[in-house]
Amino acid sequence: MFTSDIEKNILEGIFKPGHKLPSVRELKEQYRTSISTIQNGYEYLIIRGLVESIPKSGYYVSNRPEGSKQQAKARHKPVVRDAVFKQHLGLTTSLRAGRKLSEFNVAAPGDLFMPQKLLLRTMQQVIREKGAALLRYYPSNGSAELRNIIAKRATAYQTIMNPDELLVTDGALQALYIALAAVCQPGDVIAVESPCVFSALEVIRMLNLKVIEVPVDPRTGFDVDFLKKACHNTAIKAVVITPNFHNPTGSLLGNEQKLAILSIAHQYNVAIIENDIYGDLNFQGPRPSTIKGSDDSGLVLTYSSYSKTLAPGIRLGWLSAGRFMERAEQIRFALGSSVSPLYQETISRLLSSSSYDRHVRAFRMQLAKNAYFAINLLADNFPKGTVIATPAGGYNLWVKMPEQTDMANFYHQCEKIGVRFTPGYTFSFAGRFDKYFRVVFADKFSPKRIEAIKLAGKQFS
Repeated sequence: MFTSDIEKNILEGIFKPGHKLPSVRELKEQYRTSISTIQNGYEYLIIRGLVESIPKSGYYVSNRPEGSKQQAKARHKPVVRDAVFKQHLGLTTSLRAGRKLSEFNVAAPGDLFMPQKLLLRTMQQVIREKGAALLRYYPSNGSAELRNIIAKRATAYQTIMNPDELLVTDGALQALYIALAAVCQPGDVIAVESPCVFSALEVIRMLNLKVIEVPVDPRTGFDVDFLKKACHNTAIKAVVITPNFHNPTGSLLGNEQKLAILSIAHQYNVAIIENDIYGDLNFQGPRPSTIKGSDDSGLVLTYSSYSKTLAPGIRLGWLSAGRFMERAEQIRFALGSSVSPLYQETISRLLSSSSYDRHVRAFRMQLAKNAYFAINLLADNFPKGTVIATPAGGYNLWVKMPEQTDMANFYHQCEKIGVRFTPGYTFSFAGRFDKYFRVVFADKFSPKRIEAIKLAGKQFS
């Protein structure tokens, strides 16, 4: 009987959570039985908690199969997991399996917004021309050509970087890890934005650093006065900040604010670790400058990557390490071999031509349209008293629900509808921002995704 076959495959882990199961008609033909018999069998598996039925989609292995858990206990020793880490990781990453959720929780461009043809065509050209050279080690700090191109491009937004103080990294998060490890020792105190993305908080936690959370207002940005008081009262080793299109508020610091932060850093000898990952994604006006552009002391370490502007699978970022270069270079080497030569050569080619700039111009205009579309969609469908921050760039919306909202019920209802946002409490060690959530608008607003947001809002309107 098909029921026992499917049950056995689920319990033994052959069919993983989210696996789509054969349709009723397929099983009818395979087992030569009636449709009602197949449907009754699936009903039994649903009652057992092993299978879920998704309307107009089919049957899937449950994301929480109870029987599978019992079987695992009998066969394997339990694996110790950090429950908070696991939960927050699940809330900020894509499932990409099972139910077709409308995901607004993943800070990455959607498939239709990636320049897929451009990337793949460029990669093919690089492979044809470079051949076996791509299979060898590249310098641990990255190719000289790529570092020179990155430094040259930075001059367009008034930032001077020495190519010799640049490190090519495996994405922005690795750059942050290197920067913090180069500046700090376990137990040191650092200042971070609040709200601050979960991934950055996790790096800080793993390095055993202590944190002072500096408020970020969606309208006025990073609280410079708060930082100054904190530096006066506490020996702060570094401040981690995203001055250009902060995630999740989308706020942009003015040049006066950037200079004020730099002045505080000089006064108290505090390193500034500057995240410029969204810097190219301004909605209007010129590309904003960086804090590093005004620094001549070497106290500013700036990092970025191309995962937000090109594709998340392009794991290539960079760090300009300033006076901390010697230590940063040693840490980068200790983390393993250099970034994929194919990625380095592909990015070098895109940056040295007009291709990257053409793509970014079109991408940021689409993001601006999406931002205002999302704001209007939420304003029209969410309850009165909902507050939505208007971003100046990037692709995140920071939304606050009315104080009386039961947020646990809100997320529960969203899950039933099939829509995911990033809960606000993941943006702080202290679990603040309970009434907030983040919406990522870097994907096409299909009719299904629009309807999902409407349903999520109307549950509480």
